[in-house]
Amino acid sequence: MSGTWLPRDQYIATLPKATAYACMYFTDTTGRPFQLRSTRPTEVWQHAGGNMDPGESPWETAVRECREETGLDVTAHRPTLLLTHFVTPRHDWPHPHIGFIFDGGILTPEQLESIVLDPHEHTEWSIRSIDEWEKEMKPPIFARLKAIDQARRSGIPGYLESDESREPLGSAEPGEPA
Repeated sequence: MSGTWLPRDQYIATLPKATAYACMYFTDTTGRPFQLRSTRPTEVWQHAGGNMDPGESPWETAVRECREETGLDVTAHRPTLLLTHFVTPRHDWPHPHIGFIFDGGILTPEQLESIVLDPHEHTEWSIRSIDEWEKEMKPPIFARLKAIDQARRSGIPGYLESDESREPLGSAEPGEPA
């Protein structure tokens, strides 16, 4: 900006626009990450979470989405941020997307058995080692999982920037069907 004073509404119109999402990161009792298989082709495997609704905080979004997608109630947890994720604009979305990934805790066998998926959003859940997840995920999506897992293990929140402008989420690799 030039330093020229603008009336409030005009100034607000100049501010960057971004969308935001929030989700929960869970592991099982042995430390293996828990993820959900999406019904949509964008990200095949993902955490319980979604886009923020108007008026929600990131924590409220993560709690609501987790309950809607898994039936798990994590309101008793203290909000612990593991990763802030900044995604550059992509071919199909003109604004940055900012993510807040919270620690959902360790799921017991009883909690895993109680999961009820929303069939419109997810078809199954899975728990795998980091090495196993790497074989299942595209590199930019796996980079997020790895950063989240490292933040959980170290106790130090992380920050990750993803430039997905060149390869849209869910796009097929050369020679793979779309």
